[in-house]
Amino acid sequence: MQLSDRALLVQLNISQWTARKFDKKATKEVADAHGVNASVGRYNKSLLPLNDYLANVHQKTGYIRNKYYENTLPWGIEGTQMLPTANYLNFINDFRKEKAEWETLVRLFVANYGLLRADAKRFLGSLYRDEDYPQDHEIAAKFRMDMAVFPVPSTDFRVAIGQDELSRIQADVEARVQDASASAMKDVWQRLYDKVEHLLDKMVKVDDPKSRFHESSIEHVQNLCELLPRLNFNDDPDLEAMRREVEAKLANLNKDAIVGDDTFRKTKIDETRDIMDRMKAFMGVA
Repeated sequence: MQLSDRALLVQLNISQWTARKFDKKATKEVADAHGVNASVGRYNKSLLPLNDYLANVHQKTGYIRNKYYENTLPWGIEGTQMLPTANYLNFINDFRKEKAEWETLVRLFVANYGLLRADAKRFLGSLYRDEDYPQDHEIAAKFRMDMAVFPVPSTDFRVAIGQDELSRIQADVEARVQDASASAMKDVWQRLYDKVEHLLDKMVKVDDPKSRFHESSIEHVQNLCELLPRLNFNDDPDLEAMRREVEAKLANLNKDAIVGDDTFRKTKIDETRDIMDRMKAFMGVA
C-alpha cells in the first residue's frame, strides 16, 4: 500500500492581529536617554494593554497550533504536515470544535474593540497614535483560520512531457516521499523516547528540592500512548510493541507510589532505562 493511501497532507493557516507595534520615536528617546545607538534595542508597544479579550484569542491560537503538531507528522515543507488517515476523523472533529471556540473568542474581542481602543488612550498616554490601529470595520478581517487538506504526491504523472524527464520527476517524487515517510516515523519514535526520558528524569530527581514530580509527567506518557496507534501509519510492529510496553509499565504509574516508595521508584527507574536502551536500538542511536 502506498503512502498516499495511508496519509494526507495538511496546512494550518492562522492570521491574527498581534496588537503590537514598533515605535521608532520611543526607541530613539530611550536610546538618547541612555546615550546609546538606537540599534541596540527596540521599543515595541502593546497597543491594547491589560485586556483579556485578545489574550484569550492568542492563547487559544497557541493551543490549536500545539494540537496540530501533536496530531501530525513532519513532511519536509515548512507549514505542511502529514496526517495519517487513521487519525483524520479524531483530529478534524477536534479541530472544528476548537476553531468554533476560537471564532467565538474573536467575536467577543471584535465586539469590545472600540472600548479597548478607548482604554488604550489612557494607558499609553503620549505613546498612543491613532494610525497604529485598524478601523472598527477592519478589525474582524485581521482574524482568519482554516485547515487545507491535500493528497500525498503520487508517482502517477500523466502529463505531456518527454519520457526521460517524466521518469526523472517520478523517481524524484518517489525518493522524496520515501524520505518524508522515514522522517515521519523517526519523529514518532522520538516523541515516545522524549516523553519516557522526561519521566525518567523526574523520577531520578524526586529527592532534589529544585525539582518536583508532577502528575503531568505520567499523563503526557499516557496521552501519547493513546495517540500513537493513529500516528503509526506504517503499522510498525516494533513501535506498537514498544508503545504497549510503555503503556503497561509507565503510563498508569501512581504519583504517590513514585514519590513515597523508594524501592518501587528504583524498580520503575530501572525498567524505564531498559525501555530507553531498547528504543535507542530501534532508532539507530548509539
